[in-house]
Amino acid sequence: MDLSRFLDVPADNAAVCGHNATLREPIAPDGTPELGRHYTVPARQGRAVRLGAGQSIRIINPYGTQVCDTWAFSARNRAEYLSWPHARAWLSRVVPRVGDVLVTNRRRPILTLTEDTSPGVHDTLMAACDLFRYMTLGAEGYHDNCSDNLRMAMMAIGEPVAHVPQPFNVWMNIPVHPDWSVEWRAPVSQPGASVTLRAEMDCIVAMSACPQDMIPINGEDMTPVEVAFVVEG
Repeated sequence: MDLSRFLDVPADNAAVCGHNATLREPIAPDGTPELGRHYTVPARQGRAVRLGAGQSIRIINPYGTQVCDTWAFSARNRAEYLSWPHARAWLSRVVPRVGDVLVTNRRRPILTLTEDTSPGVHDTLMAACDLFRYMTLGAEGYHDNCSDNLRMAMMAIGEPVAHVPQPFNVWMNIPVHPDWSVEWRAPVSQPGASVTLRAEMDCIVAMSACPQDMIPINGEDMTPVEVAFVVEG
């Protein structure tokens, strides 16, 4: 497929390629949660939530099959964000473990992984899916995607972002083989599995219930479903 006609559209990395309900349905106008309330990130959509330093967010996989792209931005400066090139160097490993501190592009702690009830299989290598990824897979017309979900979730609470950082692909199963090749496999988490992240600074966490339905990232039946989250003080 010739993608050259799309190179100038949109004109910058802050603009969305299309829309869904993410833009119209924030959890609150400014993203401030009710502590202890269970929220849903509907299938194929995104949501953003504010965390104060010391608060925790528990992200839940109700069906065990869904990948959740996750980002974190400093509440003071959206140009500072959870950066996996920096965090992998900080940790000296590719996938974080319970107790690991995750750092920003300015090498400051932003989140700590405090609990993981899944087998701990996640991804920090793959870029968030975008319209152009789906076009290369053969999609025609607009396809929901994690990049636009991030943009819209942040716009919905009045905090637009200039670009899409590498996400923490929670429950995404991308094994790296001895010959350095990778595979795109279904999650190995179980229904109800969760990860808990503690905020080390005031921050905004954004999540996308990945819309991938063309390869088995969201289960062998390739059917995206919702994820849930709760913020605790």
